[in-house]
Amino acid sequence: MCESRKTPDYPKRIRGGRGERAGDAFTSREFRAHPLTPLEPKRSLSREEEEEEPHLRRAAPARPSPPPGQVRGGAGSSGGAERSPRPRPPRRWAHAARWRQAGRCWSPLRFSQLRRSSSGGKGTVSGLIMVEVDLLAQRARLDLTVACYDIFYLSLASFTISLRTVDNITVMIKLRPGVSWGCQIRVKSLPRFDLKIKPGESVTFSFTCKTPEEYFIMEIQKNIDCVSGPCPFGDVHLYPPGLPHLNRTFIWDVKASTKAGLELKFATPWLRQIEPGGTCPDFISYNINSCIDTATVKIGTFCRGGSVSRVKLQGGVIMALHLPWNSSLTTSGFNIANRSSIKRLCIIESTLKEESSVTLMSPNYPQGFPEDELMTWQFIVPSNMRASVFFHNYSLSNCERKEERVEYYIPGSISNPEVFKLSDRQPANIAGSFNLSLQGCDQDAQNPGVLRLLFQVIVQHPQIDENVTYLVDLSRDWNMTVTIHSEGWPSWSPFMSEPLCLICKDPRTCDHALTLVSGAIYKISFLCKDLARLRITAEKKISCIDFWRCQRKIYALSVPKAITQLPIRLHKFIWKLLAPEMINVEIMSPTLKLQQHVQEQRCNTSYSYSIVSATPERDLNVGVFCPGGSIEKIQMRNNVTISLKTFGKGFFNESNHQDLKMSFVQHIKDECTFTVSPDPKAKLYLQTPNWPYGLPPYVSISWYITVPSKQVARLGFTKDRMGVACETGRAYVNIQEQKLGAEETVRREDELLPAPLDMYHSFWVNISNCKPVDKTHLTLLFWVTFAEKKIDLAVIIAVVSGAGLLVAIGLTVCCVRKKKKKSQNPMVGVYNANVNTQMPGKQGLFKKGRKNNESHVYAVIDDAMVYGHLLKESNGSVTPEVDVYRPFDGPVGSLPPSPPPLSFRKDIKLSPSTEEPPPLTETDHDAYTFAHQKSGESKNSGDANEKNNGDMGTSFLENKEQDGLQE
Repeated sequence: MCESRKTPDYPKRIRGGRGERAGDAFTSREFRAHPLTPLEPKRSLSREEEEEEPHLRRAAPARPSPPPGQVRGGAGSSGGAERSPRPRPPRRWAHAARWRQAGRCWSPLRFSQLRRSSSGGKGTVSGLIMVEVDLLAQRARLDLTVACYDIFYLSLASFTISLRTVDNITVMIKLRPGVSWGCQIRVKSLPRFDLKIKPGESVTFSFTCKTPEEYFIMEIQKNIDCVSGPCPFGDVHLYPPGLPHLNRTFIWDVKASTKAGLELKFATPWLRQIEPGGTCPDFISYNINSCIDTATVKIGTFCRGGSVSRVKLQGGVIMALHLPWNSSLTTSGFNIANRSSIKRLCIIESTLKEESSVTLMSPNYPQGFPEDELMTWQFIVPSNMRASVFFHNYSLSNCERKEERVEYYIPGSISNPEVFKLSDRQPANIAGSFNLSLQGCDQDAQNPGVLRLLFQVIVQHPQIDENVTYLVDLSRDWNMTVTIHSEGWPSWSPFMSEPLCLICKDPRTCDHALTLVSGAIYKISFLCKDLARLRITAEKKISCIDFWRCQRKIYALSVPKAITQLPIRLHKFIWKLLAPEMINVEIMSPTLKLQQHVQEQRCNTSYSYSIVSATPERDLNVGVFCPGGSIEKIQMRNNVTISLKTFGKGFFNESNHQDLKMSFVQHIKDECTFTVSPDPKAKLYLQTPNWPYGLPPYVSISWYITVPSKQVARLGFTKDRMGVACETGRAYVNIQEQKLGAEETVRREDELLPAPLDMYHSFWVNISNCKPVDKTHLTLLFWVTFAEKKIDLAVIIAVVSGAGLLVAIGLTVCCVRKKKKKSQNPMVGVYNANVNTQMPGKQGLFKKGRKNNESHVYAVIDDAMVYGHLLKESNGSVTPEVDVYRPFDGPVGSLPPSPPPLSFRKDIKLSPSTEEPPPLTETDHDAYTFAHQKSGESKNSGDANEKNNGDMGTSFLENKEQDGLQE
């Protein structure tokens, strides 16, 4: 037994078959190969020895007996006997020694005879297969395992192809590109990797593998000469029949005069053009090429199932039909007819019988259209349908003479042909059939460029109200664009059969998307059977350059009526609020208020707002909000984008009640601040922005939540910890009531969040982030509920008792004051020269000195200041005299007295010509005091006044001044 070296290059097991031969039954079981160590080749085989190879394969030897110790597999066989180390080959295999010397290896394993029948097979063919071992690896000193296979009998299907000379057909079988040599073609027991069968030959062959379609392809080429002889016009057949099941290509090479035209007419379901490199759903494709002198122009690649019914070409044509190995197609699907000269490269006819869409390309696409050539597309459209043309991809060449253009021939048009540039908007809403031609130019020889075109034609029914136009007035709006488009625009564009809804600015200018700019009035119409397939997307910009001009302005963020009145659903309206540095944006919803869309509190309205605060460095997704919540306003830094998105048809009715507004405010400390006025009857949920990706690093968010006076709020978080790990800095949660001396609740990221808190006043919640560690982020969700305040009975009793006590005290004071007024004498004005009532450093009201002005003379005396108790009547009684003034005749100082009370100063007017005196000092002020005179003092004062001849004012002031001097 020869030793083996392990390598995965060769198999170690071969599975036997099942069958009958010579009356012996064989069961399917595994046989192990007898590996032999290959010998170094001593010499090469001679030519005579090589010719003896077929002799070894010519007749199958009799089935040898099993090696010693090996039990034949069968029913009831145990197979447990010891195997012989090496079997002895029979005498007729004497050539095996030569094979071993040449580096070949064999080992006789028995296989049951296999029978395989297929088309073209002629029974069972037995053969002897020798495996040649490549010793090239041994020469490179690499390990090599030699797999020694037994001689086995294998049934192979044979095929016979007979070609007539008159048919001028050539068949070629060759390996598929990029496939290893795992299978061979056997012709007359000789293996090969390709086979060519010429006209007039008949060849029988087979394959050495069960799946030849994985290794080989077949080309069948028929040459048709229409120059030197008559052309076989009519249906084109797939000949010869009975070919093996391989991927095959039928090629028809038709040579014709350049002055003659050929027509390829296709049977239904017609053809559909695809881009080069594309594949068809059934893997059956047609390639059409035109021959101009020695040059070949690729007209296009087509699949079955489209609208291309005919192709007319000038001169010769090369037609190729590609079929997969498992295709059952027996006809070519087209015929060839003779036509007169078409005087252009080609004419492609497309028949569109119903609503559909067709995509076509210029010849050689995506390479360049031939220089100075002309081609035409003919579109057959019913007269009751409308066709529109759209250029999706094109490029222009560098022309020296002429100009590249497209020409339309529209039946009934007064301006045929209508000429357009490729850059122009192409005609739309065309009634019935029309032709489209592409004309090239004379290109620059050094820099020709590339002329190519890919376009689409949409055919559809006209709208029921075809002549209805809609007025869109955007003359009063600024910095706004409105785009009307099909649903799914711009990411989806149907190049297949489904037509688009078109929007027209005029009868011939239509498109699948139309953009209207503010500042103008438009009249539009729709070429669409179902307007529900259309959508509106609008965008408006609001900016503030000078804060002092726009700080008091309030801008309404509502959809204009020019949009809501259209019979089209609004998809999205975007406001871009542009604020310069140090200016922030505040959005408000005073009536409806906003509700934040969270998992526990979903929005169920017909529209919502998505708010994003943007900076050059990052975007902060504030959240999604809808009307009918508790958020009154949101203040944000930097630029803000608000996107209104609608859901369903309900927005049409709710659009009249929009109350979202915005204004520009001064700089705020936090990145975002919410002002919330919750509904006491509902539970409120609030979450941090940028959910669920977490707050950006070093961002601070605040909520100011108002609490009604008779309510108490309860604040709680939905989880115990923040769930963030900080790389630098700290993350905090701060909670504080809005009152004097309120305690602040602070938690860090490494601490537990507070338990539910009761808040009796409006309060702040602030969440500040750090720079988180990778894969951690700060997201918090908290809730707020409300309940009625509970007041204790003791507090009520204390309040009532306090109120009663205050009422009793008030009544007592009133009674005492009434009694005291009855017993009081009139108040007496007492002058005190030592009291200073003037404010330090303040200029006096009198511009002259004490001696030069009349500041001591009063024009008015208050009713309460009565000096009548100084007068004595003839009967000795004292009667107050009201509104009596006597001039002051005593000595005066240099400083004016202190200003009188406010009741005395109300009629004083300053003279504009008076001079300003120096400031008064503390010792230069006088004061007037009023006191109640006792009854005894009144009598003594009367006696004193008698001595002074009734001059009461003078004696009173003189006595006071003298008393002051004596002191």
